[in-house]
Amino acid sequence: MNRPSLHLLGLAAALAVATSALAQTKGPMQKLGKPEGQVDIVAWPGYIERGQTDKNFDWVTDFEAKTGCKVNVKTAGTSDEMVALMNEGGFDLVTASGDASLRLIAGKRAQPINVGLIPSFKKVDPRLQKAPWHYVNDTHYGVPYQWGWNVLMYNTEVFKDKPPTSWNVVFEEQTLPDGKSNKGRVQAFDGPIYIADAALYLMKTQPALGIKDPYELNEAQYKAALDLLRKQRKLVGKYWHDAFVQIDDFTNEGVVASSSWQFQANILKSKNRPIATTVPTEGATGWADSTMMHSEAKNPNCAYLWMEHSLNNKLQGDLAAWFGSVPVVLDACKGNKLLGDGGCERQGLGSFERIAFWRTPTAKCKSQNDQCVPYHKWVSDYIAVLGGR
Repeated sequence: MNRPSLHLLGLAAALAVATSALAQTKGPMQKLGKPEGQVDIVAWPGYIERGQTDKNFDWVTDFEAKTGCKVNVKTAGTSDEMVALMNEGGFDLVTASGDASLRLIAGKRAQPINVGLIPSFKKVDPRLQKAPWHYVNDTHYGVPYQWGWNVLMYNTEVFKDKPPTSWNVVFEEQTLPDGKSNKGRVQAFDGPIYIADAALYLMKTQPALGIKDPYELNEAQYKAALDLLRKQRKLVGKYWHDAFVQIDDFTNEGVVASSSWQFQANILKSKNRPIATTVPTEGATGWADSTMMHSEAKNPNCAYLWMEHSLNNKLQGDLAAWFGSVPVVLDACKGNKLLGDGGCERQGLGSFERIAFWRTPTAKCKSQNDQCVPYHKWVSDYIAVLGGR
């Protein structure tokens, strides 16, 4: 039986820090000063490339040459890792998803952003400019970066001419089209936010539970989601959070179906692996990431220069092609040779309203009369699920 990943241990303590006011938020800068010479960023794997993985994907080298700001990147596999790293300090920026951003704001680990110092901000998709996961109390705390959904990735040789249409292939024990059980051949994400994936599945398959929002669960709904995840635990051979490890698992370890990001699928396809992705009938959770600045950033000038750079059309289009995401600058959807003019549509541009974007669950919630299970409970209970309890 797999033990819970080490990076999840101690997260309850980290969450307590995240919600305390240990640092005073600085006000937005009024003008940029001299670049400090570097910028330190916490980012998702594959989000900040300098051509080392594939020479076609490099949006760091030219930035460093133009600004004199060396880009240092620390990758994190889950939002909880990002929150923990930002709590420790020593970073200027983080590419935070919605289940981390509000914690960083509440914990005063993120400072207000002066979008007047970011000329390209006006090009950002209007749906994202004041999105609730980074715009709080009429204040910008982040610059949108990319968005997308958590797809179902599967092995086409296993599913043959019967591609999966439901998340039941990872939640319910069954015989797959190749005649073998799915037991031990499927994966699930090992971040606590994955409880929302179970809730979304139940929202569509067990409507009597009355789930209206996968991030707003009362005690009964939450228990049903945990019960489903405990049942799934018997099917999962290995949980994932490292994109590159999952790529290896699909290549060498016999994994045939899992929640995933388009990023992994793109790399596997580039290696001629029999991989495809789909968004099942129940829909999907997703992420909309924002670049946020630490309240005690040591290199704010380079940080602002990077945030401006992050919105240029070429970076946005190249990153979308590389990660399988959608640009936050819609102009990037056209004229990018790596993405192609149909790339944004293939990767979900027209499905924005169908995605249940990650956000931090709180006790106060509209759909359940402020009687929802808060995120710190998600953390401790999901660690228990991973441990077989």
